[in-house]
Amino acid sequence: MKRVGNLIPRIAEYENLQLAHYKAKKGKETKPEIWAFSKNLDANLKQLQAQIWSGQVEVGNYHYFTIYDPKERRICAAAYPERVLHHAIMNVCAPYFEAIQISDSYATRINKGTFKAVDKAWGFQKRYAYYLKLDVRKYFDSIDHSVMLGLLERMFKDKALLDIFSSILHSYEVLPGKGVPIGNLTSQFFANHYLAVLDHFVKDELQVKPYIRYMDDFAVWADDKIELQGIQRKIEEFIRHRLLLDLKTNYLNTTAHGLPFLGFRLFPQKKLLSLRSKRRFKQKTAFLGEKLERGAISQEQYRLQTTALLAFATKAYVKKLKQNAFAQNLELDQ
Repeated sequence: MKRVGNLIPRIAEYENLQLAHYKAKKGKETKPEIWAFSKNLDANLKQLQAQIWSGQVEVGNYHYFTIYDPKERRICAAAYPERVLHHAIMNVCAPYFEAIQISDSYATRINKGTFKAVDKAWGFQKRYAYYLKLDVRKYFDSIDHSVMLGLLERMFKDKALLDIFSSILHSYEVLPGKGVPIGNLTSQFFANHYLAVLDHFVKDELQVKPYIRYMDDFAVWADDKIELQGIQRKIEEFIRHRLLLDLKTNYLNTTAHGLPFLGFRLFPQKKLLSLRSKRRFKQKTAFLGEKLERGAISQEQYRLQTTALLAFATKAYVKKLKQNAFAQNLELDQ
């Protein structure tokens, strides 16, 4: 791909900053920092515009909190002006990140969400005898800033834009020169782009067709176990030396045993929720049911809040689980 330049004028364009503000505030308009920014919107956008032109952006004003869904994660929330900056950059740069992606890469892409990835993986489960599933150890914490900047320099040639990317990267680290914060819009694009290099290695150099990646979870299929062992060794070597990452324990098994992937266990003939997903489903529905009984939420609020849970669960065969969880509170189509 040819390096692209002259993007700073488009990023700094006032109309683009207005659009970025709209995206960043959507659904959060009542928060004090957003209200304060909006109150002096013209001045704040012009200040951000000047920073973008100079390449000297104010970044690193993070607020940290921890979530436990489904596992413990430290979330890093940037200050609101930084979030507007991230949206302004990606309004313009997202198509160039997208151009690098292969068709079997999912996450942070339009029409490439969890369910599409699960369906594609299930298709491979039906066609092959063995699978190899791999994922990266502490992925977001392990992304190397120098490697990431090198990848960005291969795509973009605006010095001011690269300086902004560098500032964002260096505003956060877990170890010296390592890590991007979970929670930033730019981090999602950085993380997906970082492993796009692996995608092209697997597809173009190793010539593997049945391959899928969802962020740092990826899998390969074959009818020969020995073939998958050879692919595994080559992937491990590439990831360690080219991307400076380490893999967790791998899963190499028959497809009949079931592939654990994105909260599901995929068999050639059926999809089931993983044990962890079942526990989360039961816990969340029980919690919402208790709130409904206490009158803390209305029936309509209950319906709205359970929509996402049902959308996830109905992708698997969980009829009995849904009946038990919702029978008394929600009418279900069976």
